[in-house]
Amino acid sequence: MSNYLDYKMKTRQPKDIETPYAGVTNKAYQIEKKRLQLELLNIQQKIIQEKQRVIIIFEGRDAAGKGSTIKRFTENLMPKHFSTIELGVPTTAESKNWFKRYERQFPNPGHMTFFDRSWYTRALIEPTMGYCSKRQYQNFMSGVLDWEHQLITEGIILVKFYLSIDKQTQLYRLENRINDPLRYWKFSDTDLKARKEWEVFTQFKEQMFKHTSSRISPWVVINGNIKREARLTSMLYLVRKLSGQRFKPLTGENIRERHSIEVNGVKFQGLTLRQFSILQELKEHKELFEDIEN
Repeated sequence: MSNYLDYKMKTRQPKDIETPYAGVTNKAYQIEKKRLQLELLNIQQKIIQEKQRVIIIFEGRDAAGKGSTIKRFTENLMPKHFSTIELGVPTTAESKNWFKRYERQFPNPGHMTFFDRSWYTRALIEPTMGYCSKRQYQNFMSGVLDWEHQLITEGIILVKFYLSIDKQTQLYRLENRINDPLRYWKFSDTDLKARKEWEVFTQFKEQMFKHTSSRISPWVVINGNIKREARLTSMLYLVRKLSGQRFKPLTGENIRERHSIEVNGVKFQGLTLRQFSILQELKEHKELFEDIEN
């Protein structure tokens, strides 16, 4: 590991996102997912109209939930205006021209592209498994931020998600894959080999966070141990970033915010956002009925 990293790079910090959806129930999850998907559809329409180019990448260990999270992002989007990319093993030529391999998959104006693993394979799984040389790794690490900054300067909107899971969660999910007759094909020998190199992968992950996160191209780290929470949290982040608005979650409890409202002369204080939203809706319905009666 140390042989790969004997060079200087500037230290930066990723964004660790605290979820407002801790303990979300399945019913609440379905409600909030629909709300966020509606916002994403509205955002997609804006992307089409303004001919924007949007790239969202998902990184993480095997079984972190990258593919299933992307599916929730895209299941109600207009299919003609987005693509999901999951590249396989690179050819010799692609391995030598690493960034070009991904540039060929970049979105046209008015499109979104979701990467299930990305060019950061060279920062994570490739060096962990010995699939790239020390020189290839170092060239990537020293050049990737400048490349991303150039893309952003040219107008591309780039979001980098990392779904973080612990060792026990990964084991549980891998065992489920093996025993599931409909999903066994998702399990491979590489999954086992990568798991054996857990600590090595962790070191490369920490180096990636340290040296490839910047103010305009930050890593957004999402706790992926509970899939429902991870999906909503990452969707919420993207909605807020692309809409430019402070979209407020209706489900889950945001412990940092407390709200108050007066209904029928009674003032309710110290409410969670969910409690406030319910009372606000009741109040609006009551006022509507009063207007109709009058």
